[in-house]
Amino acid sequence: MNPGCEWRQIGEYRDIRLEVSTGEDVGIAKITINRPEKRNAFRPPTLFELSDALNYARDDDSIGVIILTGQGDWAFCSGGDQIIRGNDGYIGDDEVAKRGVGRLNVLDLQVQIRRTPKPVIAMVAGYAIGGGHVLHVVCDLTI
Repeated sequence: MNPGCEWRQIGEYRDIRLEVSTGEDVGIAKITINRPEKRNAFRPPTLFELSDALNYARDDDSIGVIILTGQGDWAFCSGGDQIIRGNDGYIGDDEVAKRGVGRLNVLDLQVQIRRTPKPVIAMVAGYAIGGGHVLHVVCDLTI
């Protein structure tokens, strides 16, 4: 990958960024966990967005490889965001959470990464702790 690779942002997300390469280096999707103030810790909406981005990259025939990374130099991902963890587990702001069911479906995301028919490369800079460590382990390659 050319360090000067040009990227085009796809979609509007709150917790992640999805970009595809343009120019000479086509065929790359880069998914960035974009919560550097929380060391890229994930919460339920983060996992929904990651799943959506992986589906996009899987379904786009022009994409041949997926890079998963974290924003900034401090952490790839520090796992689940402990601030939002209640007595019933992780609380999101979706319909399931409104019913009072706490959960963090990171296992679903891990299975999705493993079953993606394109190579998923974890580009790790900084900490990869707890669930963040597992995220890079389930990828095909870590750099």
